[in-house]
Amino acid sequence: MVRLIRIASRGLLAAALCGFLAHGAAAEEIVFKDQENREVKLARAAQRIVSIVIPMASTVIALDGSTKKLVGMNPTAKSAVMEGILGKIFPEAKDIASDVTAPNFVPNVEALTAANPDLVIQWGGRGNDIVAPITNAGLTTMLILYGTEELTREYMTMASRALGKPERIVELVEWRDRVQKDIEARATSIPEDKRPNVLYLGRALSDISASGTKGNYNAWYIELAGGKNASAELNGTVSINREQIAQWDPEVIFLNAFEAKLNVDWVYSDPVLSLTKAAKNRRVYKMPLGGYRWDPPNQESPLSWMWTANLIQPDVFKYDVRAEMKTAYRTLYNYELTDADIDGILWTAEQGGAANYAQFKAK
Repeated sequence: MVRLIRIASRGLLAAALCGFLAHGAAAEEIVFKDQENREVKLARAAQRIVSIVIPMASTVIALDGSTKKLVGMNPTAKSAVMEGILGKIFPEAKDIASDVTAPNFVPNVEALTAANPDLVIQWGGRGNDIVAPITNAGLTTMLILYGTEELTREYMTMASRALGKPERIVELVEWRDRVQKDIEARATSIPEDKRPNVLYLGRALSDISASGTKGNYNAWYIELAGGKNASAELNGTVSINREQIAQWDPEVIFLNAFEAKLNVDWVYSDPVLSLTKAAKNRRVYKMPLGGYRWDPPNQESPLSWMWTANLIQPDVFKYDVRAEMKTAYRTLYNYELTDADIDGILWTAEQGGAANYAQFKAK
């Protein structure tokens, strides 16, 4: 089992943290550069944080070990709390305000200022229109970038600094690094002709969308786990139709966890999609919803990678995902997962009959 352990920091992470740790107490001023190379200055560790960025709300909770410092989040993040297990682990999270922003990251300045945050986390690289209203209101803002595992580790480290808990990130980054390297090492034995075409659909119900490989986190871990991105030819994230999917004829299909009403029957009952190799071989899976949705980068990503690897290359990867989840949740949330909890996260009732899914059932 790839276990979570607490180790001493080293290498680049140690270098990134040592200067901050030298200042000692969390009451000291905290200064660092965000991912847009902007200086972020806090008089002390942030006590009130708003995350307009969707996955970062649950990451802040995991890093801090509580909901006390999160005073606002994106409505899409709030829906994950309501639908998933985070609302069970931290029932009070259901009361955190979600009117501080629209789902498209446009801030509601009135609600945002009313929350009186020490720090607002917002996307960088997406134009000044979603940033200027925050900074013009005089609010300290940390801008982060999406797209790679390296960027994810960097902004998680920044968040831990802002919280005054730089030591917390060490074990989490070490876990990510260890799982990634373990998967990479095992995947080296997979020949190119044994790597299936895998399609991840970011939307399916109101519209159907897929993404190319560049800057696509889903494509990154699909390839990490021994697959090939079926939609690699696309430039960015675009709308597609069923006929395009039929042309690609993916061998594995992953459905997003963002659309609550989306399930694998969407593929199996469709006259076009049901003819794909993925449907014929019962290799259609909905992404799990744990402390956050497992599709995008978040604090639970190594679990997503192992789950994905077991399904894409079942003869190569045989991670005990249930055991890994129990270990991870103790570290992330100080919570003991029950078998019923795990069944709910992995949707075993909804997709337990899929190919190779029996491995995830309780023994």
